[in-house]
Amino acid sequence: MAIQTVGSLENILGNHSASKWTKSVDFNELGDMDFSLDEFKGLETTESKSFGEFLADSINDVNSLQVQANKAMERLATGETNNIQEVMLAANKAEVAFKTMNQVRSKVIDAYREIMRMQL
Repeated sequence: MAIQTVGSLENILGNHSASKWTKSVDFNELGDMDFSLDEFKGLETTESKSFGEFLADSINDVNSLQVQANKAMERLATGETNNIQEVMLAANKAEVAFKTMNQVRSKVIDAYREIMRMQL
């Protein structure tokens, strides 16, 4: 479904109530989820990494998010958990990380091609 105008978007959003959704969610189940910023602690250090090391670490982080999402989906499929919100959050984190990595890859390739076109 394509949204043609901002007015139609307002009509669609007007039909949905966030308060109804929050009443239907059991936030006590979300207590075991990790919302900490531990993954960003390494960014504040003064040690310098080469671009290759930074890229390798980033790829490993994206891979670990993919593995976590797969494990969460397996736990949901086997009935170990019934927390769909946790599974969807893990899957969305992995998807966003992968898309970001793919965009960075595209930009690096574009930069390489531009450098190769330069005349010395």
